[in-house]
Amino acid sequence: MIKQHRPAAALVAALALALSIAAGAASAATLTPVMRGLDNPRGLAFGPDGGLYVAEAGRGGDGPCVEGLGEGPACYGPTGALSRLLDGQQERIATGLPSIAGPGGVAATGPHDVALQGRRAFVTVGLGGNPALRAGFGEAGEDLAQVVRVRPNGSWRSVADLGAYEASANPDGAPPDTNPYGILAGPGGRIVTDAGGNTLLLVGADGEITTLAVFPSRSSGRPTDSVPTSVVRGPDGALYVGELTGAPYVAGLANVYRVVPGRGPEVFAGGFKTIIDIAFGPDGSLYVLDIASGIFGLNPPGRLLRVAPDGERTIVADEGLLFPSSVAVADDGRIYVSNRGILPGGGEVVRID
Repeated sequence: MIKQHRPAAALVAALALALSIAAGAASAATLTPVMRGLDNPRGLAFGPDGGLYVAEAGRGGDGPCVEGLGEGPACYGPTGALSRLLDGQQERIATGLPSIAGPGGVAATGPHDVALQGRRAFVTVGLGGNPALRAGFGEAGEDLAQVVRVRPNGSWRSVADLGAYEASANPDGAPPDTNPYGILAGPGGRIVTDAGGNTLLLVGADGEITTLAVFPSRSSGRPTDSVPTSVVRGPDGALYVGELTGAPYVAGLANVYRVVPGRGPEVFAGGFKTIIDIAFGPDGSLYVLDIASGIFGLNPPGRLLRVAPDGERTIVADEGLLFPSSVAVADDGRIYVSNRGILPGGGEVVRID
């Protein structure tokens, strides 16, 4: 799911604990499910049709399987998808996208985010390791670490190979590692965070890839990478990037960066723990989603915070957010979150009231 992740069994154990706690807890916010039965739901985006789109990382499959991508073997299967909620109807509008996961399909890697540009949908497909490992999946491995375009009829094709770019350019100078994650579409091309390469990349209309920013590592007893997970455009026109950071996921180390192409990234807001997504609301507030806010590591619950234009911070929701993976704010101010984002078949999208 992310660049540095814990064993799937530990994630499931943490989720079970969170469910038992949440069952008897009162939450200040009401979480209303609007989509259910999703496979590892990740990025959310609104389309010009008014639909709410969600990338599903899938559940892996029967193989081929490759070691070195997390704990244990990661097995391939064409189980990734893109779903849409439109006029109250939930539908998978594209299937057969690449997915890799361990046994059971927990915390799969596959379609991580979606961005709409007219009738075109662009989806990041992750990897989470050295791009050379793709060869172990055979021909199917070529579809990992990509940006793909999904057509209205559900067919799709690759438009940029971010794995090949990391292998050749390696902008951060660390051992090659790629995991395309967040994506933002605009007239100048697609802007992508590579959570493995610690970079912000521009994919031009012709497919050419350039580096817009490299995000610094930091030390919390041991060095940890930035792991940028999300990118949005702010009210001022600048790019804003949220970072997860790596293990041991120390509270207070994660930042939201402001990026103006041609300049180095600047910290816009700090003091977060495990940022998995960010979004601006219609009033200029920044919503920051932590995938986990527990005392240790990636322990639940998740947490959604609002950073007002004057800098004041409030917790919008935490109880009931179990490994949330994306946040989107509608024009009317309604907030939607991908929840239970590491579960095959158990994922959902909730509206926060």
